[in-house]
Amino acid sequence: MVRAVERPGVLHALTSVILEHGANIAYVDIAERREDGSTVYFELEGVTEAAAEVLIRDLEALPIVGEVERAPSFAKIYGKRIIVVGGGAQVGQVVIGAVAEADRHNIRGEKISIDTIPLVGEEDLAAATRAVARLPRAVALVLAGALMGGDVAKAVYEIREKGIIVLSLNMPGSVPDAADLVVSDPVQCGVMAVMAVSSSARFDIARQRGRRY
Repeated sequence: MVRAVERPGVLHALTSVILEHGANIAYVDIAERREDGSTVYFELEGVTEAAAEVLIRDLEALPIVGEVERAPSFAKIYGKRIIVVGGGAQVGQVVIGAVAEADRHNIRGEKISIDTIPLVGEEDLAAATRAVARLPRAVALVLAGALMGGDVAKAVYEIREKGIIVLSLNMPGSVPDAADLVVSDPVQCGVMAVMAVSSSARFDIARQRGRRY
């Protein structure tokens, strides 16, 4: 995490130093932006422990930098992300199952986090579905609603092609036909979403695609 002044060219200056050290930027985010400065968060690959100390020293030597702090990566803290989108009541029930199952895996060393947003309307649901493919560490989406179809189903096909697993509640509309897996009970749907992304669960989504429970 690099705390630096807030002005044009700062990101270029920081990434130039990182490039000089041969590190690969796996993720970058401007975590804070204020008049007195900003905080830029980098996740880097290809940096040994000894090289990291030199890299930090060279970043701190830049006149635009106030402080450099090492922090554990989001992947290490929050791990894989499951996104639950849809109606508030259905989203809440899915989360009950997902959080309970994630806790069982996380207590054994995995990291799986659950994010939610209650939404209605085809346009907003389709936009939220497509956005999942752009979210860092997102691996699965649960569509939890009473009726979904049209452009939402198109968005489901699009993100599935990008590697996102999609589960759906059993509901009217074309979304259930587009999803990898359809589960009628929302609590069980949340449980199965976690099982589908867990590295320790004996659950193969490839063998379940197209099924309805």
